[in-house]
Amino acid sequence: MPTLTLERSFSADIDTVFAFVTQTEHLLKWWGPEGMTVPEHQLSFTDRGPWVSVMQNAEGQRYKVSGHVTHVEAPHSVGFTWAWHDENDKRGVESHVTIKLVPSQSGGTLFTLTHADLPDGDTAVNHEQGWTSSLRKLETLANA
Repeated sequence: MPTLTLERSFSADIDTVFAFVTQTEHLLKWWGPEGMTVPEHQLSFTDRGPWVSVMQNAEGQRYKVSGHVTHVEAPHSVGFTWAWHDENDKRGVESHVTIKLVPSQSGGTLFTLTHADLPDGDTAVNHEQGWTSSLRKLETLANA
């Protein structure tokens, strides 16, 4: 099962970055690839429990993904399961996402996202593109 790891360095301190990656009002500013909106959601990673989001592109296509927050260790780590839904709203293969934050010597934050248990290489490539696009939005927020 392929694993994807993406690392970023943000100028914002660890508490600020943790808020960006866990709190609904901040998540909605960067969640989903560029050009996507999130019109429907139960999206918070502040506590263990279920989450769901529906991303929508400019053409109106909708993509539902859901999971369960498995751990929250403020302000250092959050983990959650991830599975896309099909057109009949059936959940697909479940994978696992972990976001780890470490303070940097400059006062900023080192960010590592690991998306594990992806079903195949093509899926890993697609997720890498999606996360990379989403993280560009987060970089704008966390480096402001």
